[in-house]
Amino acid sequence: MQVKVNEYPKTWKRTFISLWLGCFITGLGFSMTMPFMPLFMETLGNFSTWQLNLYSGLAFSMTYLSQAIVSPYWGSLADRKGRKLMCMRASGVMAFTIFLTGLAQGVWVIIFLRFLQGAFSGYINNATAFIAGETPRAKTGSAMANMMTASVSGNLLGPIFGGAIAGSFGYRVPFFITGFMMLVAFFLTWVNTKEHFKPVAKREMKPMKEIFSQISNTKLIISMFITTLIINASLMSISPIISLLVKRLMHGQGNISLVSGIVAAAPGFGTLLVANKLGHKMDEIGPEKVLITGLVVEVLLFIPMSLVTSPWLLAVLRFFIGIADAALLPAVQTILSVDVPPAAFGRIFSYNQSFQASGGVIGPLLGSFVSSLFGYQAVFLFTALMLGFNFILVIWSQHRQVLVKK
Repeated sequence: MQVKVNEYPKTWKRTFISLWLGCFITGLGFSMTMPFMPLFMETLGNFSTWQLNLYSGLAFSMTYLSQAIVSPYWGSLADRKGRKLMCMRASGVMAFTIFLTGLAQGVWVIIFLRFLQGAFSGYINNATAFIAGETPRAKTGSAMANMMTASVSGNLLGPIFGGAIAGSFGYRVPFFITGFMMLVAFFLTWVNTKEHFKPVAKREMKPMKEIFSQISNTKLIISMFITTLIINASLMSISPIISLLVKRLMHGQGNISLVSGIVAAAPGFGTLLVANKLGHKMDEIGPEKVLITGLVVEVLLFIPMSLVTSPWLLAVLRFFIGIADAALLPAVQTILSVDVPPAAFGRIFSYNQSFQASGGVIGPLLGSFVSSLFGYQAVFLFTALMLGFNFILVIWSQHRQVLVKK
């Protein structure tokens, strides 16, 4: 149920701050543990390089795979029970599974817990849907952009804290700390957020076919789902090869780990720098224009990345990629929150999460395949091609929207 306009000022800011902190904790916890997962798994047995890569890849992708499968169910439940309950479900179960991961004695236990974590995760996505229903429409763009800064900030700080903790106390301790922090996010969401939601009986819920019939341009919504998949796939396709490419660019000399960390973190700094400003710009000119501009900029940046000969030039280009990233997913989420009936927020955002998770599964596989056949830098050209296709898709769906309105 959509809140009334005069109810917004009373609680939405406090709810926003609490959910922002919850998303920050989620991003921080993820990046505190995932970069060191292969090193942790290596301590659990005698593995060949091939085995360790396989187990690490499974531990990484299983979360996205299970998330993609079950997200539509959680979305349907969110429309019946509310987004607050879904945030509590995600943070509560993640606190449990991440803590248990720190106690694991075998790689298959970790892989199972990662699969279980993915099946019950989704705090950030549900928090985004939650605040989309609570925020005044005139501030939706800036709210979506600022929500993105929460997880990005956590992702930037996590490797620093995780590395320091793991180096001093061992690889298990970051999992214990993350589990505790997710418990904090659970209680923060439970106690300090308020959702203006009226439960809907399952028999009274409109089927998705009817929901889509109420949307003036369903192709725009579908294109946003595909856009989410491609954006995440393009981001994830690059991640597995960054350190290997940096090593090649540095000819195996120098502090490769430090430089790789800087290159990997560079987009996050760009996103933080402009996310709030781009959010306000979306409120002024509309999210579609911001999305299209962001896609064009990313295509133009990924092409020269395939030609870099210096890791520092790569870092600079990735910094600007981060600026463009700030225009992409928040714009998609703003379009969805504006064009979708409030009664279907949970289901639509969960479908979007499924596409995002699918990108997390597809991206690394495509990146590995392309780099194996054509080399690391060819991945950048392939990513530019994907984003170029995405640009054409968005232009086409926007053109369809104009025709529908006429």
